[in-house]
Amino acid sequence: KKLDIIAVTKNAYEYLEYRSSKQISFSFHTSETNIYSTINDELYSWVIENLIKNAIDAMLGKGELTVGITSDNTKIVIHISDTGKGMTKSQFKKIFKPGFTTKKRGWGLGLSLSKRIIEDYHKGKIVVKNSEINVGTTFEIVLDKIA
Repeated sequence: KKLDIIAVTKNAYEYLEYRSSKQISFSFHTSETNIYSTINDELYSWVIENLIKNAIDAMLGKGELTVGITSDNTKIVIHISDTGKGMTKSQFKKIFKPGFTTKKRGWGLGLSLSKRIIEDYHKGKIVVKNSEINVGTTFEIVLDKIA
C-alpha cells in the first residue's frame, strides 16, 4: 500500500526505543513531513526492527543509535547507524547470506530475510553503507518514492 515511510519507520523505532536500555541514546532525523512509498507495513517494519535490534546487540546495550530519512524526486534513503563493534569490509556481503552470524547466539537469518524483503518484495536496495571496527556501522535502505 501507499504508506508514509517516515510514520512507519518512526513507529518501529519508537517501539524499540521504549523497550531498550536507557544507556542507548536514540535519535531520529528527517527534514520532511511525509515521504510515500509502496510498502508492506508489517514486512518493512520487521526489517527496521531487525536492523535496530542488531545495532543494539552490536553496542552491547550502550551507545548511540541514529535513524535518518532523506529523499529526492525518485528515491528514499533510510540510514540506521550505531556506535557498536563494527565489522570488516570482507563481512559486508557475507552478512546477508543465510546462516552467517557474528553473534554467539543467532541463526544468521535476520539480515538475509531483510535483504529478501527489501530487494525482492519492495524492489529496493539494502547495503552496509560503511562500518569501522570499534566505531560503528551504518546500513542503508533505498526505496522508490511515489507522489
